[in-house]
Amino acid sequence: MLYHLLVPLAPTHQVFNVFRYISFRTAWAMVTALAICYALYPPFIRWMRARKVEQIIREDGPQSHVETKVGTPTMGGLPMLVAITLSTLLWARLDQAEVWMALAVLLGYGAIGLVDDWKKVMLRSPAGLAGRWKLVGQFGIALAVLGAGYLAGEIDPALSLPFFKHATLHFDTALAGLPQLGWLYVLFGAFVLAGTSNAVNLTDGLDGLAIGPVMTSALTYGILAYIAGNTVLSGYLGLPYVAGAGELTVFAVTLVGAGLGFLWYNTFPAQIFMGDVGSLSLGGALGVLAVLTKHEILLVLVGGIFVLEAVSVILQVASFKLTGRRVFAMAPIHHHYEKKGWSEPKIIVRFWIISILLALVALSTLKVR
Repeated sequence: MLYHLLVPLAPTHQVFNVFRYISFRTAWAMVTALAICYALYPPFIRWMRARKVEQIIREDGPQSHVETKVGTPTMGGLPMLVAITLSTLLWARLDQAEVWMALAVLLGYGAIGLVDDWKKVMLRSPAGLAGRWKLVGQFGIALAVLGAGYLAGEIDPALSLPFFKHATLHFDTALAGLPQLGWLYVLFGAFVLAGTSNAVNLTDGLDGLAIGPVMTSALTYGILAYIAGNTVLSGYLGLPYVAGAGELTVFAVTLVGAGLGFLWYNTFPAQIFMGDVGSLSLGGALGVLAVLTKHEILLVLVGGIFVLEAVSVILQVASFKLTGRRVFAMAPIHHHYEKKGWSEPKIIVRFWIISILLALVALSTLKVR
């Protein structure tokens, strides 16, 4: 918004020229998101406590959770969504379709999470919204947003391959008797969004555990978005150029600012949990960043912690159904380490360290081509 209001004044008032630069607007978008969170969380936490909108703890979870986390307010993702949305609208260029697509996924997935959280609180049950309805909503929103982008020509149906310069797998070749194959990429993108959303949701089990890797991944994709939207940098590094992707830098870094604001109150011992309204929306946001910047496969490395958590659940369920034995003491894997006697802060910080290392490795691949 500020770009459209103030840049036209730059020819006569040069001070407004700084609003042309993505780097300037990104920095202040992060500060704005952080400030909004700091302002919203104290009254939000008091309001939720007064109404006993509390996290419902699984009875089969670690005993320490039953003893220490009961009574902690949930739905802490709501102030983050407000902060991310307002900061993005304030500092990003609103004439770029990518910005609106990212916000649509963030808020759409947030709505699914809100319904899930609300059912848990109202029914006093950890079950919440049925898994099949979550998936229907996640895939429905992803297909609608990505499909609209594809039809409008805003999404290139090509899969970028890491480690190789200008290497892409195209989905837009029509075969005899078959519809345009570009829709296969839209379906693939929907899997990325839904998968990332649910993986972040599985990771959100300890105080501050999920938000750390979310911020690391978001910052990484902010850098990738800036490169993808810059013809010089993308050309030099042999990456696909995506017109308009640079503005996603603003959106990505607002996730970091809002995450820092949330972490102030979510750090161990947490004063509030993000709930599914936070984890599903933030995961969806990371997924749409990966798709829109053409770094879909790299998300496996950038979000390696989320992949690890999701794979641990898949292995646990598959092993128990096939052999009757469990691979881990408890899944997701962060609970396994709790059962092994690791303290909660130790698990959280070590997972953060791994997430940072994975992000650095992912960024290093930009030159290994």
